[in-house]
Amino acid sequence: MANFSGNNFTSNTLSLHAGYEYDTQRTLSVPIYQSTAYSFESLEQAAARFGLQELGNIYSRLTNPSVDVLARRLAAVEDGAFAVGTASGSSAIFYSIVNLAQTGDNIVYSNKLYGGTQTLFVHTLKRFGIEARVFDIDDISTLEKVIDSKTKAIFFESLSNPQIAIADVEAITHIAKKYKIVNICDNTVATPFLFRPFDYGIDISIHSLTKYINGHGSGLGGVVIERNGLNDLIKGNPRYPAFNTPDASYHGLIYADLPLPIFCIRLIIEWLRNLGATLSPQNAWNHLQGLETLELRINRHSDSALEIAEFLQSHPNVSEVSYPGLKNSPYHTLLQKYFKNGRASGLLSFEAKSHEHALKICNSLELFSIVANIGDSKSLIIHPHSTTHSQLSEAEFKSAGITPNTVRISVGLESVSDLIADLKRVL
Repeated sequence: MANFSGNNFTSNTLSLHAGYEYDTQRTLSVPIYQSTAYSFESLEQAAARFGLQELGNIYSRLTNPSVDVLARRLAAVEDGAFAVGTASGSSAIFYSIVNLAQTGDNIVYSNKLYGGTQTLFVHTLKRFGIEARVFDIDDISTLEKVIDSKTKAIFFESLSNPQIAIADVEAITHIAKKYKIVNICDNTVATPFLFRPFDYGIDISIHSLTKYINGHGSGLGGVVIERNGLNDLIKGNPRYPAFNTPDASYHGLIYADLPLPIFCIRLIIEWLRNLGATLSPQNAWNHLQGLETLELRINRHSDSALEIAEFLQSHPNVSEVSYPGLKNSPYHTLLQKYFKNGRASGLLSFEAKSHEHALKICNSLELFSIVANIGDSKSLIIHPHSTTHSQLSEAEFKSAGITPNTVRISVGLESVSDLIADLKRVL
């Protein structure tokens, strides 16, 4: 594997090999570098690394070899320029936002998001003096109406959780380019094997590694990946003074002057250094194991989810099914446009005949565990209105398309006939 460049390989091959050359022991599996800090060859080398004159390990809050392999591998899989691992998907989102916005600024976000992300934007960011403004993912004309000179980011999900809505990505990125605003896409549900963010003008791709990339519910993690050429958007852009003016906390460093991917470099130096939501080497190793089989799993998840969606759609006790793979879905055309082979992941939701019926379904299934996670090898079920999205107001529930009757399913890798039989019994 010496000098593995990856230039001519597909994403699936990169997910197995990119970012790692054999260590001195020639281990096939990436080692877990369980070390807090690293020995410098000399004090001069230490000073050079602290001064960004030489890149290398200093302290595992900033960089760790196991985490670095995972980040480089994910950047290669999505054809990005650089990536940073974080302790969770939530910290990846938070760091990306505060890397761009500060007190007095605002961000714009889609109305169809994971509930925890919406709470972070609407309530937590408000305490930092950052305003969050919403636009309708199904009516892109609402996006420009909430943009002004203080808008620092446009945020959306490529496949939303739990509505499974698909964003018209090119329409959003066209507006972002028009106003020279960084756009951020949470690609957790779609994964790099169904949707390729940087092929459609996205600037920053985010994943909760905890979900499909890990695939086994064995560790938390997040990643931030920036596209090639993002420096050109940020350099000299008056929207982003933090990158273009001296950083007093780093001896007057101007990030825009660095010959490096400046979005991720500043995220490491400013946010990982000072707040420390760092991905552990053990969890990085867990995610690497999941990444190696991701393409196989996401295809199986997607194919089984489509069969289950078709079954649910035909059942008299189900009033509506949200899954873009269904031909009558309002997102089916966008699925065919943006997603590989028309697959739409293993996440779907449906409307039971009543609130009580929704609760009974969740409580009565054998093979579906009631779990606040998605993307696991085992099938999961949840009632979003009372759990994952319970922080939303009634107006936010309505805008997001979540009702007391909504049930969300994350389809696992079990036999699809067994899963359908379980659902049929309870419905």
